[in-house]
Parts: sequence; structure tokens; C-alpha cells
Amino acid sequence: MPPETLTPERILEATEEVLRRYGPAKATVVDVARALGVSHGSVYRHFRTKAALREAVTARWLDRTSEQLATIVDDEGAAADRLGRWLATLFEAKRHKAGDDPELFATYMTLIGESGGVVERHVGDLEAQLAKIIEAGVGEGAFHAASPTTTAHAVFAATGRFHDPCYAAEWSRPEITADFEAVRDLVLRGLRG
Repeated sequence: MPPETLTPERILEATEEVLRRYGPAKATVVDVARALGVSHGSVYRHFRTKAALREAVTARWLDRTSEQLATIVDDEGAAADRLGRWLATLFEAKRHKAGDDPELFATYMTLIGESGGVVERHVGDLEAQLAKIIEAGVGEGAFHAASPTTTAHAVFAATGRFHDPCYAAEWSRPEITADFEAVRDLVLRGLRG
């Protein structure tokens, strides 16, 4: 059987496993290449530097959440329902990332610190998704917002406790779900005017 073609996706999958095993301080491109059974030069043909590889794996990790949320944005149905589901899904996605694999979550927090542009793009994507839902709500007459973009930024900031990784330690507290629901309901009431 011929060897599997080396693709950026395979390299990113292997990089994630290497990061999980060794952590960001000890993981190297040589470790990734070894896991794939190729030379480190083969990895560098797809990712020119170690920093580029780490940035790509971080973007891939963040994009999983964005892609999950995009399906809600594109769903049919009332904007208020979609916004409530979008906020709940974001919170659950972030909470699961932190709770299901705390070592990998900590690794990504380190990588995010190194890849500021990736985070800004991720936040921009999430705020654009919010703006699209809010704009739909304005079109339905369900929401009042002079600027969906400005309102989306405000909603994202107001709900930060439930998606910003700096609050991850709070996400396992028993009362966090009730806190989230109270903030989500307050946001929805505010948008309805």
C-alpha cells in the first residue's frame, strides 16, 4: 500500500497530537515529522516556520468553534432563537474545550499568546456572525439596533465571562449555567427594546 499523501491537514492533526503529548515548550517540528514518518523538511514544505505551523494549528482549533456556530447563523427561524442558541453553543463549546482536555486547552492558551493575529481574526469572525443574526432580527422587527456591527461587539463583550478563556476556571462552577442564562436573557430583552 503506498504511503498516505502528506497534506497540511495531516500535519496539523499530527501537530495537535504532539502538542498534547509534549506541550508547547517541548514540541518540535522534528517530533511532528517523526509522528508522520517523514523528514522535518517535508513538514517545512507546507509550513515555512515552526511559528507558522503553531499559528495554523491554533487557527484550526479556533475555527472548529466558528464553523459550529456558522450553522446556527445560517439556520432558518427567528433571530432571537438563533441568537440565544448561538450564545449557548459558544459557551458550551468553550466550556467543553477547557473541561474535556485541560492539558490541550492549556497548550492552546500558550499558543494563542504567541499568535495574536489568529485570535483577532477569530473574534472578528464571531462578531460578524453575531452581527448577521442581529441584522436579521432588525429586519424581522424583533430587535432594535442602530448598528448591528456595534451591537454585536457589545453583545460579545457583555457575554465575555462565558467564552473568554481567562474565565475558564469559573466554567465548572455549579451556578455558572444560571448566570449564563440570566445574562443571555438580559441581552435578548435589551435587543427587543
